[in-house]
Amino acid sequence: MISKKTQYGLKALSYLAQQDKKGPVLIAEIAEEKSIPIKFLESILLDLRKAGLLESKKGKGGGYFLAQPPQKIKVSTVIRLLDGPIALVPCASLNFYKRCADCDEKSCGLNHLMREVRDATLTVLDTKTVADLALM
Repeated sequence: MISKKTQYGLKALSYLAQQDKKGPVLIAEIAEEKSIPIKFLESILLDLRKAGLLESKKGKGGGYFLAQPPQKIKVSTVIRLLDGPIALVPCASLNFYKRCADCDEKSCGLNHLMREVRDATLTVLDTKTVADLALM
């Protein structure tokens, strides 16, 4: 299950993708349009900016805008950035792998199942982008 932080992050990015040709968007506008608490949104947008997915402009006409074309921002990237691993157990994770102390991965049925789940999930999340979310 993805967190509220990731849900809000994806909603904000999809809104920015829809507004892409209009220039920077104020945090207050995103918060109102997507029903996201503004203080929480500020934190999320800061994380996305630090990761290079967003840029911001200060002053009059300022706000946030996408740093990359929305077709290049994978949903899987955003989930990993805001939530961490996509795999349900650490021993099945590609980017956040951690060996389980109490099992042998070669003979562990749970590990094999969770790798299948991870791969099936990534098949979808790696092919969907912020641009796709903006069209839905």
